[in-house]
Amino acid sequence: MSSSYDKTYRDQSIFSNRNLILAGIGWAVLALLYFLLFSAKVPGADGVESRADWYVFGTNIFEGLAYLGAGVLCLRNWRSPQIISSRNIWLAIAIGMFSYLLGGIVFGYTEIILDEEPDVSYADIFFVLTYISLGVGMILAVASRRLNLEKWQLLVVSAIAVLGSLLAWWISKQQEVNPDPLAAGLNWFYVVSDVVLLIIATTLLLAFWGGRVAQSWRMIAAAAFSLYIADMWFKYAQGPNYQSGEILEVFWVFSGVLFGMGAVLEHEASLSRTRRERGRKRA
Repeated sequence: MSSSYDKTYRDQSIFSNRNLILAGIGWAVLALLYFLLFSAKVPGADGVESRADWYVFGTNIFEGLAYLGAGVLCLRNWRSPQIISSRNIWLAIAIGMFSYLLGGIVFGYTEIILDEEPDVSYADIFFVLTYISLGVGMILAVASRRLNLEKWQLLVVSAIAVLGSLLAWWISKQQEVNPDPLAAGLNWFYVVSDVVLLIIATTLLLAFWGGRVAQSWRMIAAAAFSLYIADMWFKYAQGPNYQSGEILEVFWVFSGVLFGMGAVLEHEASLSRTRRERGRKRA
């Protein structure tokens, strides 16, 4: 009776896992439409083309709420004793999500309110913590499984590593015009971190292939790929006339949404396993 009631309550709750997945998909679609419809630059009174502040502010809202939701959902997994993966994995990813949220708020304030574009800002503190936390969480996820990749899988990981590294190196060399050592050091930290996350994401994608539990880690891998795409575009497009809000920056929103969806799928798989175990005990 209790089990039946709990299942019915979860299915009907507005915050059920099914509704959370639908909300994530809807948020990603809305973000894509927002970027497509309003990202064009318009000439100002001085004849210089730029994007409206309200549009740039809106992109920050889409990103911020995506990472806020992902952080809350990862914390839910961390607090759940039934979660399949190590709870420390989800704690590390949650810290990464909240760090990116705070970094985005600081970056948005600097760009929109202060109208500044410094090479180094307080936002970098949170962005650095984001990459460290995500790296720790994803490495723990890989270490939790006995990896036995086949030769073709190793070739895929190697190919992605080489291509990702070459692209990141080429883009960084194109933009390496600032002699400031701190800015240069941060630039290479982000480049190396992006490539490392890309390699780990590919490994996760192959290691967790197949099975219902693997769905969550396919989402996490896709989130890391989306983060790589947005970061590489940001590095490529940066220049004296750069302004936030380009189309490919929507992948930052996608990344936050996918991290959240991965957390939801892991939570649902954990609940399903618990129900099966209870059913076997009663039998």
